Amino acid sequence: MSSPSGDITVKPEIMLLEDVLAEIADGRLRVPRFQRPFVWRPDQMIDLFDSIERGYPVGSLLVWDTAERVDSLDQIADMRIPAPPGTPVSYLLDGHQRLTTLYGCLMRRPAEHDLSSTGGWIWNIYRTLGVPDGPGGRFQHWRKPGPAPIHFLPMRNVLRTMDFLLFARELAGSDHDVERLMNEAEQLAQRIKSYKMAVVRLVGGELKHAVEVFSRLNSSGQSMSPTQMVSALTYNEGDTLADRIETLQNEIGELGFGEIPTNTLFQAVLAVSGENDVQHTRWDRLAARMRDDLDRDVKHTEKALHHAVAFLREEVGVPLARLVPYNAQLVLLTVAFHENPDPTPGQRRALQRWFWSTSWSGYFAGANTTQIRLALIEMREFAKGLTDLDLGGQQARPFPERFDLRSARVRAFVLWELRRFPHRLRPNGHMIDPVDLLLRSDASAYRQIIPRGPRRSSPANRLMLPTAPGTSARRALLEADQDLLESHGVPDAAVAWLREGDDERFLQDREHFLISEERLFIASFDVAMSHAASSAGEPEIDTV
Repeated sequence: MSSPSGDITVKPEIMLLEDVLAEIADGRLRVPRFQRPFVWRPDQMIDLFDSIERGYPVGSLLVWDTAERVDSLDQIADMRIPAPPGTPVSYLLDGHQRLTTLYGCLMRRPAEHDLSSTGGWIWNIYRTLGVPDGPGGRFQHWRKPGPAPIHFLPMRNVLRTMDFLLFARELAGSDHDVERLMNEAEQLAQRIKSYKMAVVRLVGGELKHAVEVFSRLNSSGQSMSPTQMVSALTYNEGDTLADRIETLQNEIGELGFGEIPTNTLFQAVLAVSGENDVQHTRWDRLAARMRDDLDRDVKHTEKALHHAVAFLREEVGVPLARLVPYNAQLVLLTVAFHENPDPTPGQRRALQRWFWSTSWSGYFAGANTTQIRLALIEMREFAKGLTDLDLGGQQARPFPERFDLRSARVRAFVLWELRRFPHRLRPNGHMIDPVDLLLRSDASAYRQIIPRGPRRSSPANRLMLPTAPGTSARRALLEADQDLLESHGVPDAAVAWLREGDDERFLQDREHFLISEERLFIASFDVAMSHAASSAGEPEIDTV
C-alpha cells in the first residue's frame, strides 16, 4: 500500500512475540527518544500478560523501517540495548508501553533481577500455578524481600529453555503436585512462545511521512498523542515538546492548582504560537512552522499560563484546574495574557464576565473548530484593545438537577458555591478547607444528606461536611447550630422540614435558596437568564 505522503510503503505482517523481542535485544527495533516515558501502572502490566495467556489480541504495533538515524533509547526497562547493527533500523511508533512491559518481564535474566533498585520490582511478574482463576487474577508482582513461593513461575524464566528447566528442577524438589503444576507452566510457556502480534511496517520515506501516515491510520483512537507527533517532527536534541509540556504541567501542579490536561497545554502552545486551528491540523505542516520557534513558543506559553492561572485563582475564584468548566477557557485566557500580560482593570472585569458567562451558558459545549478559531481571533483582538468581547445572546442555563462534575454548569455552580460560602465549619467548630477536600476527594467531597429518593442527586442534597466516623451528614445537620448551618448554605426553614422527616420539602427549600442566591451572583455580571433559569434543569455532560 503506497501512501500519498511521500515515498513510503505500508506492509502489514504477523510476527511471533518472541521474534519481536529478539529484534529489540539485537538493537534492530528501537524506541525513539521522542516517545513518552514508560508510564504503565502495575495493573496494566498484569492485564497484558493475562490477555496474552488467554489468546486475546493486544493491539498492533507500528514500526518504521528506515535508513535514517533517529535518536533512540539505549535502555528499555532498565536493560541496555546494543547499538544498531546497521541499516535499515526499525523505530517503534506505537506500542512502546506494551513492548517495554513484555521486554522488561520476559527478557530479563534472573541475575539481573534486583529488588533493591528503585522501582525494580515492577518487572518482577509471576504466574501463580495451581491457583484457580479468581478475582485476584493469575498474574501478580512480587515485591517482598526474599524469594517468591516455589509455585510462582517467574515470567523471566519462560522464554529461555535453560531458565525454564531451572524452575522445573526447583519445583520438583517441593511437596507440591509437581506434574500438574508443570503441565500448567508448560501450557503457559507454549502460549507465550506461540503468541503472534500484528505488526504494521512503514518502509522508507522521511520521519514526517511516517508520522503523517500513522496519524491517518489511527484517525480514531490514536495511541500517539498530538504532543508526541509534533515532538517527533520537531525533534532535534534535548527535550521534546512532550517533555516541555510535562515540565510545565508539573510546575502548575506544584502551585496547588492541580493537573492541567496535556492536550489543553498542547493547544495553548499552538495558540500562543499563532495557530488558530488548535483542534485539528496537519502535523507535518504545523511542525515545520514550529520547528525553529518551538523553544520560544513554549517559554511564552509558560509565562502567559502562569498569568492566566493567577487570574483564575485570585480574581475569578477558581482554586483547581479540575473545576475550570471548559478547557478552551484556559487556552483562550493563556492567549489573552500572552498578548497582554497586564490588562487594564476594565479588561480584567470583562474577562471575569466572559469566564462566568461562557460557563453558565454552555458556550463551549461541543464547540467545533470554526467556533474555537473565531474565539481565538476575538480574544487576541480584545487583548490588544481592538475590540470588546461579544457576549450577546448568551443566557444562563437552568440550575442543575443532578450533581455531576462532568457538567460545566455543575462546575460553575461549585465555583460560585465556593465563593459564596468560603468559611465552612465542622460539627466541632473547626474550619474546613474545602479546596483541600476537593483536591483529595474530588466529587466525593460533597456528601449526600438524604441517601435515597428521586432527588438524592440534586446539588441541594450535597454539602462538604466531614463528620466523625459513624455520623451521617443528615444527623450532623440535625444537631448543628446556627453558625454551622449558615456556613454551608442551609436555611433554618429547610432544616425544620428535615426534623419533621419531610425530605422533599427540605430539598425544595434548600434548592430554592441556592437558586435565589446564585441568580443574584449571575445578575451581578449582567448575564441574561432564561425563564427556565429560575428552576432546576437537566445538566449537560459536556466536559469529557
